[in-house]
Amino acid sequence: MAEVYGSARPRKRWGRRLLITLLVLLIIAGVLLVVADRVAASYAERAIGDRVAQEVADQKATSEKPDVTVEGVPFLTQVLDGKYQEIQIRLKNFSGPVAADKTIKMPLLDIHARDVTAPLDTIRSGNGDIVAGTVTGAGTIDYPTLADLIGQQGLKVTEKDGKLVGSAPIQALGQTWNVSGTANLELKDGVVQVRFADVTADGLPNVPLVRNLVDNYVKRLAYDLKVPALPLGLKVQKVEPRPEGLVVTAGASDVPLNSGGL
Repeated sequence: MAEVYGSARPRKRWGRRLLITLLVLLIIAGVLLVVADRVAASYAERAIGDRVAQEVADQKATSEKPDVTVEGVPFLTQVLDGKYQEIQIRLKNFSGPVAADKTIKMPLLDIHARDVTAPLDTIRSGNGDIVAGTVTGAGTIDYPTLADLIGQQGLKVTEKDGKLVGSAPIQALGQTWNVSGTANLELKDGVVQVRFADVTADGLPNVPLVRNLVDNYVKRLAYDLKVPALPLGLKVQKVEPRPEGLVVTAGASDVPLNSGGL
């Protein structure tokens, strides 16, 4: 019995050592996978960020350095599959020209790329394209900027009940009157047509001479808002007045996200 007991103890020690060794190997393998995952994600984020930054510069626009995040964990399994859940691109303080001396500023241009595909060789070698099936972007133009673009002295615009409304002082009958009205927004060929209607002025007599004065002023408020060129081929699809400003939504499809050959 003593011999059997004595031979069992070395086997138990060997078993524990083997278990510890396996656990250490598993931990090392896990760490290596995490590192590989981060390296692959970093390449994609860097390549996409470089592409977007170059497009912003080419369009004579400015912004802070693109903040690119590959969504979905683990990223490495997406790479092996060649498909990515979503990539977010944030451009802070985006500013683009709309006329010789005018610019439109957006505190944040928030872009989301979905249905993204890329061959494994692209991530491994840096050659080839990362392509998004759909790309959407949204940015906000504040109302002081919009009023400045329209260019009528004293004009103030804001949102009320989901509508764009404006108010401004006009001179009539030797007095100053405050007129206000609702703007209709229509998107045509990427240009937002701003047209005010139903303009009224409390206390202002409704006589032909005064009515003609108001109508002429309303015509001067008409403005065609051309949104500056956006990166990744984004085209304006919708404009919506919100309390924080005029929210512009844009989209594109089948968009290369990197420059290729990086």
